[in-house]
Amino acid sequence: MSSDEQEPDDDAPDLVELPITDTLDLHTFPPRDVADLVSEWLGEAHAAGFREVRIIHGRGIGVQREIVRGVLARDPRVAEFADAPPDAGGWGATRVRLRADPPTASR
Repeated sequence: MSSDEQEPDDDAPDLVELPITDTLDLHTFPPRDVADLVSEWLGEAHAAGFREVRIIHGRGIGVQREIVRGVLARDPRVAEFADAPPDAGGWGATRVRLRADPPTASR
């Protein structure tokens, strides 16, 4: 083995690919991972054809909610977002409507 090759790390966790659904539950993720996770998931959900999705961030003190909404406000794939209906999480979740095609940047 050359010096620039690395041995496989047997202790490294195996990556598991999960199916993309219309709901993302953030309860098990630390706030530092939320922005990237939400952005990547939105891309996958949009590519899968979802036009309405739900992100569960919990009620807590609002840290994850603010991170999620910051990402949504900047994402061109997002048409609008709001609190989920009471039977779908209320202010502990955000309902997101995605555009059919994101707008192109004007020059």
